[in-house]
Amino acid sequence: MLPTLLAILAPIGVILLAFALNSFGINQEYERGVVFRLGRLHQTKGPGWFWRIPLADRIVKVDLRTVTWALDTQETVTRDGVAVRVNAVLWFRAAQAERVVTTVADWRSAVIQAAETAMRDAIGQSDLDRMLKDRTAINQRLLELLAQTCERWGVAIDAVEIKDLDIPSQMQRAIAKEAEAIREKRARIIKAEGEQEAARTLADAASVIAASPGALELRRLQTLTEIGVEHNSTIVAMFPTELLEAARKLGAA
Repeated sequence: MLPTLLAILAPIGVILLAFALNSFGINQEYERGVVFRLGRLHQTKGPGWFWRIPLADRIVKVDLRTVTWALDTQETVTRDGVAVRVNAVLWFRAAQAERVVTTVADWRSAVIQAAETAMRDAIGQSDLDRMLKDRTAINQRLLELLAQTCERWGVAIDAVEIKDLDIPSQMQRAIAKEAEAIREKRARIIKAEGEQEAARTLADAASVIAASPGALELRRLQTLTEIGVEHNSTIVAMFPTELLEAARKLGAA
């Protein structure tokens, strides 16, 4: 009788032990467990150990850590009709575990596809010059488009950055010529402004020298000093300033 009873109770005990072990679960710090009881959403379990009803509860675990994903290179056309090839890097994470599980089948794949589509839209709404000079604004526009799409899935977009921008070689040469022309224009303007300022300064100096006859003589002596330092063998014949003044007065008379 006893062996028969043990033979009956042993399988029951094993089954009860299996159910007891299956009624406990453990979530890591970065995980959340979404509980479905008899097919209906029940609650979300946080990190640590938790208890569930065997056969009635089903647990779907969601990783909350940030995912880094390099988007595939996209070939598209800017608003001004230039064909470009762009790739970017995306950082995203699950913000609401319940919505991630219940609203989208494969939330990571959905976010990546939405990011590639948003990148094409953002580039199509921007000019090439803006993409080259103000990439931060393009990244912000891309982030806004992507956040609007992923918010209903319970996914948060941390950042998205355009990494590489390839343009045709002909366009690169045109941009280089434009930059060279701009630099040449700037150099000519600076040179003209310098000549204008130098002429204005010389005119002011001439007015001062004309008002003081002795200043011209001092300037002549200073010039002789400079010539003597650089060219010691040069012979300079001085013409008296008084004769020039006398000739000017005679001409005026």
